[in-house]
Amino acid sequence: MVFSNHYAYFYSLNAYLYIMENKSKRLLAISQIINTQKIASQADLLKKLQSKGIKCTQATLSRDLRVLMVGKIANNEGGYNYSLITNKSSNKIPDSSTSFVQNGFVSFEFAQKLAVIKTIPAYASSLAMTIDMEEAYEIAGTIAGDDTILIIPRNGISESDIRHRLILIFPELKDRIRH
Repeated sequence: MVFSNHYAYFYSLNAYLYIMENKSKRLLAISQIINTQKIASQADLLKKLQSKGIKCTQATLSRDLRVLMVGKIANNEGGYNYSLITNKSSNKIPDSSTSFVQNGFVSFEFAQKLAVIKTIPAYASSLAMTIDMEEAYEIAGTIAGDDTILIIPRNGISESDIRHRLILIFPELKDRIRH
């Protein structure tokens, strides 16, 4: 009887991990589609997901849109398109931080699927705070020292996805973060 309880636990754990990996991939696909294409309805988004081999119900998609904080914004044609809403803009470092970011950034690399940003001394915590305040789905969290930031990606997130997200957060570093 003990064996069957352990088997049931491991089976349910594996099922949970499988579901979470699929959810991660689906959320990432949704955010990429919304960021790169004009999507006016959930039906359009479901078709785009299906074309990428991702199947889900309308109810699941609706929950995913809430998780990603997706809203509709007016477009130039008099309609509305989905957009990732960043209601944290009041907490972001102001535009004058461009030189701060550029001057403080030293290097970027991956080690064991973790991203590492090197900065000059005393810059890491400010840059990590900016990354954390974005609440980007791809990034589970950051750990900052005096001159180093460790970026921990979520399961199923590629190095390319992390690079892309960092370029969205720090556009002035796009030439220094690319491969």
